[in-house]
Amino acid sequence: MYQLIIFDWDGTLMDSAEKISNCIIAAARDAGLPEPSSQNAKQMIGLSLHEAIGNLFPDQPRTVIERVVEAYKFHFISGDLTEQVMFDGVEQGLAALADRGALLAVATGKSRRGLQRVFDELDVAGKFAISRCADETRSKPHPQMLHEILDYTSIDPHNSIMIGDTTYDMQMAANAGITGLGAGYGVHSSHQLSQTKAIDVLSSFAEIVDWLLDDRVAKAYG
Repeated sequence: MYQLIIFDWDGTLMDSAEKISNCIIAAARDAGLPEPSSQNAKQMIGLSLHEAIGNLFPDQPRTVIERVVEAYKFHFISGDLTEQVMFDGVEQGLAALADRGALLAVATGKSRRGLQRVFDELDVAGKFAISRCADETRSKPHPQMLHEILDYTSIDPHNSIMIGDTTYDMQMAANAGITGLGAGYGVHSSHQLSQTKAIDVLSSFAEIVDWLLDDRVAKAYG
């Protein structure tokens, strides 16, 4: 089995795409900008917040992008009540992987403050050896956050895998020289993920855990 398993957060471990897209749309409305479709907003999930908003509104000056970012933060924390939950089987799956000796990590487009908030709400910080967020390193698909995780754990890239639901995750993994495994139940479609260098694309978190625990994978990367 891979010694180091790195997970994206939103759309991979947590079912949060609806809340994120709702908040992006509300923030655009507050700033007097055309509201993006829910689908277009969801396609940006995985990037840093500034990069996501900038991609949705490429013709807007930095001052307007900052207004949208601040409005998004308000809606996410206080204004939107859409429930966020972990995908089915995540808690049990993470425990099973840890029991087999894997080191678990998170590489996310969330801010450190945002990730810490959900870590505290769910009491899951202790499950991960290290996490890296977009506001303390470079946004996906740049490989810097993976390089920092590899440096911290001293685990060889060959024995590491990145699991995520977006093409940004798979591009980041390829840029870092590690295997990428697609979570086809998230915001980017299985077809989109299959066009990347992902070793496979799976349709549920349970399938991901089974794939990682497969004896053939264990022998190849143990």
